[in-house]
Amino acid sequence: MMVIAVGTEPVIAYSREAKERIMSDQTASSPSSQGTQREESPERLARPLIRLAKASGISTSYIDQLGTYVEIKDDVLVSVLAALGVDASSDDAIEASLETIHRASCNQLVPPTVVVFSGAATRVPVHAVTAAPELSLTLENGEAYDGDLNALLIKDADADPAIPHAYTLTMPDDLPTGYHTLHVTDGERSADATILSAPARIPVPEPVAQHHRWGWMTQMYSMRSKGSWGVGDYGDLKELLHDAGKQGADFMLINPIHAGTPIPPIEPSPYLPESRRFLNVTYIRPQQIEEYAELNTEDRAQVDALYDSVKAANDNPDPLDLNASWTAKRKALWVIYQHGRSTERQAAFEAFVKAAGPDLDAFAAWCVAFEVWGAPWEEDKNPWFSTLNRDSPEVAALVREHKDLFDFQRWLQWIADEQVAQAQAAAKDAGMVLGLMQDMAVGVHAYGVDVWWNPERFAVGSVTVGCPPDFYNQQGQDWGQPPFNPRYLERTGYRVYREMVHNVFAHAGAVRIDHVLGLFRLWWIPKGEGAKGGAYVTYNYRAMLAVLSIEASRAGGMVIGEDLGTVPAYVSQVLADHGVLGTVVEWFARVNNSPTAGDPYADPSTYRKYALASVTTHDLPPTAGYLEFEHVKLREELHLLSEPVEEFQKAASAERDAMLKLLVDGGWLDAGAAQDVPAHEQEIVEAMHRMLLNAPSLLLQAALVDGTGEHHTQNQPGTSTEYCNWRVPLHDADGNLVHTDEVFKNPRVLSLAAVMRGE
Repeated sequence: MMVIAVGTEPVIAYSREAKERIMSDQTASSPSSQGTQREESPERLARPLIRLAKASGISTSYIDQLGTYVEIKDDVLVSVLAALGVDASSDDAIEASLETIHRASCNQLVPPTVVVFSGAATRVPVHAVTAAPELSLTLENGEAYDGDLNALLIKDADADPAIPHAYTLTMPDDLPTGYHTLHVTDGERSADATILSAPARIPVPEPVAQHHRWGWMTQMYSMRSKGSWGVGDYGDLKELLHDAGKQGADFMLINPIHAGTPIPPIEPSPYLPESRRFLNVTYIRPQQIEEYAELNTEDRAQVDALYDSVKAANDNPDPLDLNASWTAKRKALWVIYQHGRSTERQAAFEAFVKAAGPDLDAFAAWCVAFEVWGAPWEEDKNPWFSTLNRDSPEVAALVREHKDLFDFQRWLQWIADEQVAQAQAAAKDAGMVLGLMQDMAVGVHAYGVDVWWNPERFAVGSVTVGCPPDFYNQQGQDWGQPPFNPRYLERTGYRVYREMVHNVFAHAGAVRIDHVLGLFRLWWIPKGEGAKGGAYVTYNYRAMLAVLSIEASRAGGMVIGEDLGTVPAYVSQVLADHGVLGTVVEWFARVNNSPTAGDPYADPSTYRKYALASVTTHDLPPTAGYLEFEHVKLREELHLLSEPVEEFQKAASAERDAMLKLLVDGGWLDAGAAQDVPAHEQEIVEAMHRMLLNAPSLLLQAALVDGTGEHHTQNQPGTSTEYCNWRVPLHDADGNLVHTDEVFKNPRVLSLAAVMRGE
C-alpha cells in the first residue's frame, strides 16, 4: 500500500493484495454498511429525525471511498444538529424543531442571500402578509436600480397554504457584477437580501486562452539569500518571481502565507493558520522597509546586529529554525517601527488601517492578548481565550495599556501587505501573465483570532472538521479546525468569505483553494465521537462560487481548486462549469482513476482542460526522490507503515514501472534510460515534464525541487514532531544548499525551464 496525503485529502496507490484485504476488512467491520444498498429506504426517510437533519442541510448517508453505502448514526445527527442550533434531544423536540423550520420558511419575507449568475434565470421567493409588497434594489456603488422590480413579481399559485401571499420575483437580467441589496417592505415589516451577482464563468485571461501557460511551485520559506534572516521571506519571493518571469514562467505557486502567532513558538505548517484574513508577518524582509534606510546610526547598528546573529543560518543545510529567525527579526522590526514615518507614509499606513476595517483591530487585539496573557491553548495557565471576548472590559483595557504593541501589530500587517504587493509587481514587470499564485488553507486554528473575536461565524466548541474513514485511515481524520457556520454565512451575505477572497486576490493573479470540496460539504465531527462518527454538512456552493467569480473577474485572475482524493465527480464538473480549474497530478492520474499501483497511467492528452496539471505535489518527495523510493525509506524509518515494508516497496516499484512504461511507449524516454533510473534521474524527471506538455490543461506546473534535483521531502503526512515538516531548505541533487540568487543559474533548473517552454 502507498498512502499519499495531498492537502487534507488522501490520494492512495495500493497493491492489488492490499486493496482487496482492506476492502474486505472495511466492509466486514462497518456496522452501517448496507450491502448493495445505495440510498436510504422510504422508512428511514420518513423518520422525523432524518427529515429534520435533511431540512437543516445535513446529509444522513453517504458513499465512502470504497463505494460502500453508510448511514449516519442517530446520536451523531443529534449532536451535529445541536451544533447548528437545532434541538433534536427528544421526539417532542424534533417535532418542535421541524415546526419551527417550517414556520420560519413560511414567514421569511425574502432569503437573506440570493445568487444570480449571468445568463441564468433566478427566481426568489417572497412570502408576504400583504397583497402588495414593495421592492427596491440598491447597487453596490450605492445607486438605486432604476428598473421596475414589481413588474417582475408574480403570484405563486402553488404556494404553501400557510403563506398569506406568496410571490416569485424573477431577478432582472441586467444586474451589474457585484454585491447588491434587495429591499422588501411588507406592511409594517421589512427585510434585506444580499444579491451576489456574478459572471456565470470566471473568464480565462486572454493570454491563458491563447495557449497553455506554465509556472513553478515552491515553498517560500525554503528559499534563502544573503539578505534572509535564516528563513525565506518576501524579499526572496520578489527576487524569485522576477527571475522566474525572465525565464518564461507565468506564475509561481507558493505555500499559504496566512497569519500565524505573534511570538514563538511558530507553527511550521502553513495550513494551520491563526487567520486567513491577514498575512504572515514572519516573512517580512526588514532591510526592504523604506524606514530602514532612514534609521539613525545607533538604531541601524542594532538592526544590523540582530541580522548578524542569524544570517549564518542562511548557509545551514539543517532544518530551518523558525523561532530563532522570528525572535531576532521581530526585535529589529520593533526598532524600525519606533523610528516613525514621514507624513506621507503615515497617511498611507492610516489608509491601510481604515481599509482593513475592524477585523484588523480584532487581529491586533488578539496578538496583544497572546503576547501579554500567554498562549491561548494553555488554558490552565492562560484562560483568557475562553473567559473573555470582544466585549470584555479587560480586553479594551489591555489595548489601551499596550497601545504601542497594538499599533505595532497593525503596522506589521501594512508592511507585509506592501512587500507582497512589491513581489507581485516584480512578477508582472518580468512579464508573468499571472504572477503570484496564493494558496488558501481549508480552515483556521481553533484558538485563533477569527474564532475568539467572532465565534458566531463558526460552529465552535462542539464540532471539528475532518474526513470520514477512507483508505488512508479507517478511523477517519480529525483536523481540529472549527467549521464555518453555514447559517451565519447565509445570514450575512457571505461577507467574511468575500473579504477573505478579496484580500487574497489583492496581490495575486491566481488563488489555489485547498480541499475545494469544502465549498460543497464538510465532515463535522461531534466532540467525543472520534473522526469516524461524523456527518457531512452541506454548504451553499453556488454562493461561494459566485464570490470567487466576482473577485477573480475583477482581479483578472484565476481560481484553482484542489480536487484530489475522495471528491465526487459532480464537484469537478461544477467547478469546471464555473471556470474554476481542477488539479491533475501525473503520479495520481491512472486510466479510469484506478487506485491500484501498477495499473496503467493515463496519457496526459486525456487530462482535463480546466485544470492545473503537474508532475508532483508538496506532499510527495521531489520527483527524483520519488523515483528512488525516498517515500518508502522515510516511512519505514519513521515507523509509519502498517504492513511489511516489502509489500509497500512492491507497490512503489509497480507504480514506478508503470510510469516508466508510459514514458517509453509515448516516446518521451529512451528505453535504455528506464533500465537504470539512478544514472538517468534528470533525464527521467525531464521526460515526465516533457510528457506534461501533451496535456490540454490551461496551466502546467513544475516544482523548483524538481529543477534542482532535490531528494528531501518537504512534508510527510501523518507526522508532526517525527519529521521536520515545512522546514526543509532547498538543496540540489548533491545535497548542497541552493540560494535564491542561484536558483535560476542552476543548470538543471535552466534545463527544466527549457523543457517547460517546449524547447
